[in-house]
Amino acid sequence: MTQAGSVAIIGCGVNNRPLVPYFLSRGRRVVVADRRPPGVLEAELAAWRGKDLTILGGADYLDRLVEPRGLQTAYVTPGMIKHLPQLRQMAAQGVTLTCETDLFLSQSPAAVLGVTGSAGKTTTTTLIGEILRRSGIATVVGGNIGRSLLPELDRLSPSGWAVTELSSFQLDLVRHSPRGAVWLNLSPNHLDIHGTYAAYAAAKRHILEFQDVVQDWVVMPADSQAVSDAAGGFGGRRYLFSLDHPVSAGAYVASGKIWWQPAEATPVAIMGVDDVRLPGRHNLHNVLAATAASLLAGAESGAVAAVARTFAGVPHRLERVAEVEGVTFINDSIATAPDRTSAALDATAGPIVLIAGGYDKHLDYAELGRKIAAAPVRAVVLVGQTAEKIARALREAEARCSVTLAGDFDQAVELAYRAARPGDTVLLSPAAASYDMFTNFEERGRRFQEIVGRL
Repeated sequence: MTQAGSVAIIGCGVNNRPLVPYFLSRGRRVVVADRRPPGVLEAELAAWRGKDLTILGGADYLDRLVEPRGLQTAYVTPGMIKHLPQLRQMAAQGVTLTCETDLFLSQSPAAVLGVTGSAGKTTTTTLIGEILRRSGIATVVGGNIGRSLLPELDRLSPSGWAVTELSSFQLDLVRHSPRGAVWLNLSPNHLDIHGTYAAYAAAKRHILEFQDVVQDWVVMPADSQAVSDAAGGFGGRRYLFSLDHPVSAGAYVASGKIWWQPAEATPVAIMGVDDVRLPGRHNLHNVLAATAASLLAGAESGAVAAVARTFAGVPHRLERVAEVEGVTFINDSIATAPDRTSAALDATAGPIVLIAGGYDKHLDYAELGRKIAAAPVRAVVLVGQTAEKIARALREAEARCSVTLAGDFDQAVELAYRAARPGDTVLLSPAAASYDMFTNFEERGRRFQEIVGRL
């Protein structure tokens, strides 16, 4: 079924699909293995019918893939558990397990600027891309943000930048790091896939672990012991960012302004903090990281200020949806972990009616329970697999807000609306992933918008 030198593509979703034409156009034999039915895969890959392409579909796709000999490399889809027995067997047979991200990092003619973290990746990635473009620098943006950059390889400029959002899933199997790295923060997430917090942190560390210590650079938070511990002594030249104090090299806030501190030079004032359009302390954190990374990549300080003054944010991130009879509705569906919801609570004026709950990633909700208890939250409506876990955390925190469990998402939004009074904010900030009810957090956010539209 497979032949010497064959390439396996395990999982043929958005991230991995560009690998099919990439390898077929280079004369490689390709085996696509995916749990979806063969007919569905054949229809999606019809453009390459007649090429040296084998499709293994169905529930037993991994078992069928490990049977034959001859596989050289397997490109594993990002969200797959990497310690599955079939993958371990393939590795024992000498198959190299890797990923689309590592291929792009190794082949990109443009310098790669990667952004990772437990929260804020998309906002920071988008900010950097906008700043570089405004500075006249050839720039493409992709990665976990929803667009593979592999099809762009032939069009990338060696003098430009490829700005890529990198999730822990995408970094898990890489053996190359980007020229410039941004590590925003680190808190437990995706433990259902990585198994342990240590494994999750180790995957994140790959963004800097393989950097050249002289030519490459990394932007990190000055005040995160978690990131500092996980990064260890790896990475290139280090630049820091801080909301609370000056740094020796990097970006910081002081006297109501954002400052850029070049290494061993005079600091430069970029703009006033009050001029940043994005709401919340966590977004100011993202702006500082984007400031440092953009300036290191050659952007102009004026471009940083111009973008930060006008950038209103990315959909599903503290997005104001509507006001209905004096009640404001905010869509923060991106909040797929407790720390994201905590940040949203800090950025939202009370009183708040919070909608939370969703797919269980095996995270701890005790701290979020205490956060909600101390925040101006009047009512909480819970839904999904984590509803009982969050309710228990609220009881243990002795939260005084009312707590209601909804049967489904639509009912949760309707119950939140009934609980709200004029002047309140209904905040969708689930602190959980969406997979128990929706395909992804974007679909969840759109559903919230549709329901609010009916109201």
